[in-house]
Amino acid sequence: MDLYMIVLLSLCGLLRAQETTETISLDNCCEDGKKRGLESQDCSSLPLISESTTCRVVQEQCCSAVLEDSICTSGINMAKDQSSCDALLSGSSTCETKTTKMCCECCLLGRALQDQGLSCELSLPVVYQCGQVSRSCCVDKQPAHGVQPSKGDAQNTEDQCKAAGCAQRCLNGTCSCLDGFKLKTDGKHCEDINECLLGPHHCVTGERCINTLGSYRCQREISCGTGYELTDNNKCKDIDECDLGTHNCAAEMECQNTAGSFRCRPRMQCAAGFIQDALGSCIDINECVSVTGPCPGGQMCFNTVGSFICQRHSVTCGRGYHLNAEGTRCVDIDECAGPDNSCDGHGCINLVGSYRCECRTGFIFNSISRSCEDINECRNYPGRLCAHKCENILGSYKCSCTAGFKLADDGRNCDDVNECESSPCSQECANVYGSYQCYCRRGYQLSDADGITCEDIDECALPTGGHICSYRCHNTPGSFHCTCPASGYTLAANGRSCQDIDECLTGTHSCSESESCFNIQGGFRCLSFDCPANYRRSGDTRPRVDRADIIRCVKSCQHNDISCVLNPILSTSHTAISLPTFREFNKPEEIVFLRSPTPSHLPHMDSPEIVYDILEGNIQNSFDIIKRLDHGMIVGVVRQVKPLVGPVSTVLKLAMNYVTNGVVSHRNIINVHIYVSEFWF
Repeated sequence: MDLYMIVLLSLCGLLRAQETTETISLDNCCEDGKKRGLESQDCSSLPLISESTTCRVVQEQCCSAVLEDSICTSGINMAKDQSSCDALLSGSSTCETKTTKMCCECCLLGRALQDQGLSCELSLPVVYQCGQVSRSCCVDKQPAHGVQPSKGDAQNTEDQCKAAGCAQRCLNGTCSCLDGFKLKTDGKHCEDINECLLGPHHCVTGERCINTLGSYRCQREISCGTGYELTDNNKCKDIDECDLGTHNCAAEMECQNTAGSFRCRPRMQCAAGFIQDALGSCIDINECVSVTGPCPGGQMCFNTVGSFICQRHSVTCGRGYHLNAEGTRCVDIDECAGPDNSCDGHGCINLVGSYRCECRTGFIFNSISRSCEDINECRNYPGRLCAHKCENILGSYKCSCTAGFKLADDGRNCDDVNECESSPCSQECANVYGSYQCYCRRGYQLSDADGITCEDIDECALPTGGHICSYRCHNTPGSFHCTCPASGYTLAANGRSCQDIDECLTGTHSCSESESCFNIQGGFRCLSFDCPANYRRSGDTRPRVDRADIIRCVKSCQHNDISCVLNPILSTSHTAISLPTFREFNKPEEIVFLRSPTPSHLPHMDSPEIVYDILEGNIQNSFDIIKRLDHGMIVGVVRQVKPLVGPVSTVLKLAMNYVTNGVVSHRNIINVHIYVSEFWF
């Protein structure tokens, strides 16, 4: 009986011994492991149902087997149901997902073999479980062999199998399973037989049984080692490195294979006086170093290529010694003697057979080259000798500073340089640590070109230059000044705005005594108004517009002057108004308010309606007139609705019509003299 059977019988005896002492059988332990694996999908921490170690092992192994079978089965079912594994391509990369994807793709591979009429025995070098899944799906799809049933019997059989709902095979309505599977208690579905757990496998000692879907495989527990390879029958086979060409023997060497390795043998033999090394090269033999010297006593041996020569013994002195004048013995050489000693200017101390140098400060003695070498203090003591930069020199070092600093009196630290003392800036200079900063006075800016020159700021050219002055801006070095039009305006106290000169108030106008002076923006006008025939000037001179007086003429008819009586115009008046050229015209500007001489309330059945109209002078339709209710009274408002660029003037002739029952009973005429200035101020 071999060792495997002995171990198996010993394990069975141990299991039986534990079964006799415990009430829980191994089948119960296995069923518990399967159940918990299917429920929790985790076998890492199973609750033990027995204190037996064997029961725990059976629990864990059965749980792992059913969990792996369940994962693989889900992949096979996906391949059978969907004929695709694309749903697993973008998923997570866990071990479960990889196993499911492998079983799904290997099942599709088996079905592809059957569709192409190929053998279900896959010859590709895939893993064992993939080969078993591929074969299972290939065999499952092949038709049953034997006598073909008649059409009627086949239809009945097919109906019976559909009614039975078998998962794998069906024969006359009875379900059966493929090899490596067993029928579940429901009589329809199949579950994998774990050959490794139940024992019907053929793995030998040194191999481990691994259960697969519908079968199992044997895997060596110990690798073959260097120089061997594992064959398909799970055996270790020697690798012939010489035949494969994987050896490293030189061209003059010949490869000889050995068990697990190889040897390099020389192809040629060396001549006398030479020996072959491990690489097959012939190297000279130094016969003089052999234990028994080849030369007789009193002679010295000198090696030559491939041989040696013997010479009569003579005195030879070592380093630091030389022969005396008689040539009979070696005496010490005083290396420090003479003006040019071996220490190159440093202190020299002669020793027996040698010498030693006493190096100056900044040098160190090198015992190998037996000379004084310069010490690089900057490299040996970084950051501790100089505040900024350190430069090594022969026997010492030198400190220097970065730009903006100068070396202090101690030769190590750096002091800030006050660059402003040399007046580098065109105007103002401020010293900062390690540098300086230039500043400019008001009205100047620092040049981008050199950063030290101050350039005049053209305030008039700035984006806000158009709003600095009311009229015109004139740049000056470091500043600017504003000007106003040549006549009619004067510069305000703020130096920027232009104020209108009231010539009528200052008496600088040229109007006669019969004329009335009217100030307009940027000038004045001499006005003279006379009442027409049958009209007389009214004493009522209430202002209708600020900045202008009104002259009102009322109708005054002679007795029996019927044409005068029938004239509907009761009064005519003149007024003047000065307007600027509106720079930003966004909405209508209200310029004149018309009120009747007597209070006029909202029209009712007994009162006339007032209708306003523009008769003449509405250039470019720039004006309109609307009615508005003001404190219970109707007021006519004259508005400028379009922008007018001056200078321009017009006489806007307005009519205030009193309408009763659709007929104008009488009217008042108002002449508004409008003067639009050239400027907006």
